[in-house]
Amino acid sequence: MSSMQIDRLLDTVVRHDASDLHLTVGRPPTIRLHGHLQNLKTKILDSEDMVGLMKSITPERNQQELQEVGGTDFGFAYGDAARFRVSVFRQKSELAIVLRQIPNRLLTFEEIGLPEICRELIRRPQGMFLVTGPTGSGKTTSLATMLNYINEIYDRHIITMEDPIEYYHQHKKSVVNQREVGNDVPSFSEALRRSLRQDPDVILVGEMRDLETIEAAIRAAETGHLVFATLHTNGAAKTIDRVVDAFPVAQQNQVRVQLSTSLISILSQQLLARTDKPGRVAAYEFLVVTPAISNLIRDAKTFRIDSMIQTGKKFGMQLLDDHLWSLYSQGMISAEEMIDKSKNPSDLTDKVHKMGRTVGRTEWDEDFDSAAAE
Repeated sequence: MSSMQIDRLLDTVVRHDASDLHLTVGRPPTIRLHGHLQNLKTKILDSEDMVGLMKSITPERNQQELQEVGGTDFGFAYGDAARFRVSVFRQKSELAIVLRQIPNRLLTFEEIGLPEICRELIRRPQGMFLVTGPTGSGKTTSLATMLNYINEIYDRHIITMEDPIEYYHQHKKSVVNQREVGNDVPSFSEALRRSLRQDPDVILVGEMRDLETIEAAIRAAETGHLVFATLHTNGAAKTIDRVVDAFPVAQQNQVRVQLSTSLISILSQQLLARTDKPGRVAAYEFLVVTPAISNLIRDAKTFRIDSMIQTGKKFGMQLLDDHLWSLYSQGMISAEEMIDKSKNPSDLTDKVHKMGRTVGRTEWDEDFDSAAAE
């Protein structure tokens, strides 16, 4: 299969606005569209196709890594149409490739439904803003939107460290330097350590993977920088526990004190399939660190944070389940989707039942019932 054909496949992904393209032996190319997998109506891929496809897009350095460790990741631009984040790996002694589409166009706060208060918080000169959620929940997009907002309105030096770079930022009012881990710099912790000598105002840490990186990020937030970082955690309270637990027990109290003063906010998100129209919608949990919450963090009482978020609406706070319920009430998502992504599924199931509705029955069941009734 020639590179001509990878172009055809990528065209299809861009045209349908699919999020991912899956290529593996024994199956036709498959796209993920609005959360669901769909086969493309082309031939079933064999070993030879996969080698051809891999070679047509994979840089030499990455082909080397694939040989050595059985997998490699990289990003590449597909003309002006889109960028892709690519993972090539071996399975059953064959190759498989997954390409994630990274939209070129930066979205606005309104388009992705980010809480309005984010604009206020990211004006701050220092502190840590965490964006959390499972893989593919749109963390990168939310961060890109916030950075772009800073870039358009303020004169700041923004340094990002990403693996790989996803959204490319142009210099607008700010200077934006984006460092790719594995390409421009060997690791996140190295990039962070160096960044403090590069006169940054805003630092984006693509992922807080290890203790060294977490430590350096907290230090940067304490010393007069606005630090954005991501973690794969669900919910605000759990995120704080995860950061503290990354440290040896002897240091944990100290870290709680540091977090209680440097943490600005935690945005925790999930992406859901919409029922009212094609596409997906984000649900957010949003914690703003007030003096009261700062005390809870310092005193290791994170279990009380959820109830504080519930009473913190005037600060723009919201619990994930409350946002999910509001999306469901507006008819934007299904009850099943809401409950699958919620933190307290049984509470939401009860709420649905109280409305006289059921959960877990799909439209297909209802069609089947009505057909049987006829």
